[in-house]
Amino acid sequence: MIQGNSLLRFVYTFVVAALALFAISVIYKHFWEGSQGTERLAGMSIQESSSDLLAYERNTIEVFQKASPSVVFVHNLQNRRNFFSFNVTEYQAGSGSGFLWDRSGHIVTNFHVVQGATRIAVTLIDGNTYVAQIIGVEPGKDLAVLKIDMRSTNVTPFEEKVANSAELLVGQKAIAIGNPYGLDHTLTVGTVSALGRSMSSIVEGITIRDMIQTDAPINIGNSGGPLLDSRGQLIGMNTSILRGSTGIGFAVPSNTINRIVNQIIRYGQSVQSGIGILIFEDRIARSVGVEGVIVREVYEGSPAEAAGMRGTTRDQFGRIILGDVIISIDGKRVVNYDDMYNVFVEINPGESVEVVFQRDGEERTELINVVAIAE
Repeated sequence: MIQGNSLLRFVYTFVVAALALFAISVIYKHFWEGSQGTERLAGMSIQESSSDLLAYERNTIEVFQKASPSVVFVHNLQNRRNFFSFNVTEYQAGSGSGFLWDRSGHIVTNFHVVQGATRIAVTLIDGNTYVAQIIGVEPGKDLAVLKIDMRSTNVTPFEEKVANSAELLVGQKAIAIGNPYGLDHTLTVGTVSALGRSMSSIVEGITIRDMIQTDAPINIGNSGGPLLDSRGQLIGMNTSILRGSTGIGFAVPSNTINRIVNQIIRYGQSVQSGIGILIFEDRIARSVGVEGVIVREVYEGSPAEAAGMRGTTRDQFGRIILGDVIISIDGKRVVNYDDMYNVFVEINPGESVEVVFQRDGEERTELINVVAIAE
């Protein structure tokens, strides 16, 4: 009898426990799925409501992912001789950024990034490093073109996505990619802060004009890297910052890059245009109170000679007779050599320019053909 009661109690306990577990599972499932559904709906609503706010970020990410494989790390390697042993060792004197220009392996960077190098190395995004050859430079615009032996690439070079920098507007998005302080493929974002800025170049007496000012952070090592718009097109090359400033950087405009880089690739150097004259230095013009460019010599057989321009001579008593003084070219005022240089850099050989010059106190105007001149 006692054993029968124990069996009944065991069965009763088992049934009660099973029912309790079933009830708990039903309640748990109901509340858990309900809360999960609410969270999923909340998540969906958050995603939907934030999609418009994230459009700016999505654009930045897309531009970076497409453009960053074309950005390279440029190493300036130089030799150093040990003072005691006289052994020569190679060391990295500096580094900067650059970008792939075409599928032939041409790399564009700043001249100051590779200046003084005895050997240049270029590291791509895949980690492979190549020895680079200098094809040509234009110090007056702080441009250099390198070439690496790259057999093929799946990367889209920037030659195929160059924007017209003349159409830029202040306020447009500006995206900089480079290697600041050796931190490869770093992205910074800002805006086009101003246009038409002028900065002194490495070449004394020459300025780089029409530069783009941006507040996208540019630091040491960013030089030579691309500045892009929201479409991922090249609008400039990051070049310098205003000393002692925060958020004031400058980039060489894409139109200047496109013109000079293609000249260097084709001819091994940038094409210098002119009319066939030799001029006095600006300090001499200033010393005699002349505002303009004084013609020192007119080369024989040059377009300037054909136009009747005169150089500086001496009379029978040995007194100096100043040559023609150029004061305007194609409607642009010419005060010094920098002005004349920056006018001719925009003009191709074979075109004609209207030159206004002074002679014996009178202004004269001549239409003169432009030719390529030797440096």
